[in-house]
Amino acid sequence: QVQLAESGGGLVQAGGSLRLSCAVSEYTFRGSGMGWFRRAPGNEREFVAAIAWNGAMTSYADSVKGRFTISRDDARNMVFLQMNSLKPEDTAVYSCAASPRPFSTDIKAYDTWGQGTQVTVSS
Repeated sequence: QVQLAESGGGLVQAGGSLRLSCAVSEYTFRGSGMGWFRRAPGNEREFVAAIAWNGAMTSYADSVKGRFTISRDDARNMVFLQMNSLKPEDTAVYSCAASPRPFSTDIKAYDTWGQGTQVTVSS
């Protein structure tokens, strides 16, 4: 049973935009803090953005602050990551994840992960 499924990745030129979506099973979604993480080739997985279970709080990595926006739609059990002004260094596999905590930026707090979607930004 797939609990999280990402979509929306692709190839885009520098300066362009992409919107990632994450469909979440209702059981996983309710009351869960949600986050987006990414892993570039040869690097560790890193935090990108997080949103509280009720949408009241968000947090972003310094590298994406002002360019990326995380949101959630409770009616559709979905989480989104709007990515604007993309840079080649944003190239990575992006994964959404769910945490039993109401809100966290700590990767160790997340216990349910999607398969990921590739984002490639060309210069």
